[in-house]
Amino acid sequence: MKRRDFIRIGLLGAGAMTGGVAMAARKSGFTVVEAGIADLQAAMQAGTLTARVLVRAYLARIRAIDRGGPRLNAIIELNPDALAIAAELDRERKASGPRGLLHGIPVLIKDNIATADRMQTTAGSLALLGLKPPRDAFVASRLRAAGAIILGKTNLSEWANFRSTRSTSGWSARGGLTRNPYALDRNTSGSSSGSAAAIAASLAACAVGTETDGSITSPAAINGLVGIKPTVGLISRNGIVPIAHSQDTAGPMARTVADAAALLGAMAGSDPRDDATREASTRVVDFTRYLDADGLRGARIGVVRANFGGRNDLVSAVVEEALKVMQARGAILIDPVELPNAGRYGQSELDVLLYELKADLAAYFAEFAPGSALRTLQDVIDFNERERAREMPHFGQEYFLRAQAKGGLDSKEYLDALANNHRYARAEGIDQALREHRLDALVAPTTGPAWLTDFIKGDASGGGFTQPAAVAGYPHITVPAGFVRGLPAGISFVGGAWSEPTLIRLAYAYEQASRQRRAPAYPRSVNPQ
Repeated sequence: MKRRDFIRIGLLGAGAMTGGVAMAARKSGFTVVEAGIADLQAAMQAGTLTARVLVRAYLARIRAIDRGGPRLNAIIELNPDALAIAAELDRERKASGPRGLLHGIPVLIKDNIATADRMQTTAGSLALLGLKPPRDAFVASRLRAAGAIILGKTNLSEWANFRSTRSTSGWSARGGLTRNPYALDRNTSGSSSGSAAAIAASLAACAVGTETDGSITSPAAINGLVGIKPTVGLISRNGIVPIAHSQDTAGPMARTVADAAALLGAMAGSDPRDDATREASTRVVDFTRYLDADGLRGARIGVVRANFGGRNDLVSAVVEEALKVMQARGAILIDPVELPNAGRYGQSELDVLLYELKADLAAYFAEFAPGSALRTLQDVIDFNERERAREMPHFGQEYFLRAQAKGGLDSKEYLDALANNHRYARAEGIDQALREHRLDALVAPTTGPAWLTDFIKGDASGGGFTQPAAVAGYPHITVPAGFVRGLPAGISFVGGAWSEPTLIRLAYAYEQASRQRRAPAYPRSVNPQ
């Protein structure tokens, strides 16, 4: 057996194979299972791995685990040009060296991020099939410029989980249902469901998700990942199928803080097409510089206990252990810390999302679906009614109907709701808590454990800590904290605007001290013992 063929077998991972091939994989000493960006770059730098071989390895694993075996159904479409792109990047590496940390690294992106290639961009909806964006979304173009290989697109909760009041996360009309790799009958959470399940199962090195409220951080926590929802404006939203410009952002989902930090740096930057990113170019740094294993020492961390993810005593027990780890590593815990006015923007958040969806979706269609019959939210509503059997077999489009009934962004109701959000989530919310207690960050359980998927009742998340940072537009990082009956639980670090370096430092130090990430075993259900 040739050396390259031997490595190639090892890369597939024993979880994707049986018999003698699995034994060969174990003996090779290298597998894509849980492999991080630094591991992959080291192998490519040593000449024992190429990007093309790596892409083939992930494609084999996708066939074995996503399409077959447990059949996660996390990936909605593969990039037919991935191998050709990898071969070109291999030639470039040989001729002039790597562009950076992501050179030759396969990355998955959520299917609401436009790409001007042979892949679709549908947000999981049949209504968007066949539309051809005139150019890449900013995020996709940044990834390509960094040398990343867009391996494919991930399934999602259709329309980023903002269509129905009774939706089931992880389901889209185009992609079907994504399953949780830690218990196949449990939900992945959403809306970045496929991105989370795919990276938990090592179907790529890392993935891009998007969040309006909880759509990166909740599925990351429930699938045992690190997820970073950055400050709104650090990453351009141009070319991402929107919900609401005041809260939408893309962000990294990865198995480690180091990989998430590397991906964040590649995507961030100012974009003249997104006014919110004016400051981004002054905020972008090499975020991997903040990977300090001693980063908790002396940090002042406020423990938020009231009303956030604390309704499950098993999750609470996991969090208590996480707090002990932080203290042992030198953190100063201020416990408890009240997050003021946290209950004063629930309705106003929803009002803002409804108004902005109507306006922002029309703007997206004008720019990224030229010549299409789809021009407004009403056009999508009408399509869904015509295709009710395929588009709405499980739940309806109540939020779409409510959004369509709203006025424009000059409405007093909208402007008052937006002002309320910013007042109570920012100045008289997170900012006030950080200032009064002189805190570096707030911590709380990210969300409850994964719930049973139920198309009749819909989602049952059990609370979480996603809303304050989402409404404020502030950064939020979730890190694996442990397990509840085999289901992952995450802990959240939240800070003020542009505090990504501090949060990455704290999250990395906690991750390195706790080491709670564990690969899934794909059981059919949770073991009750």
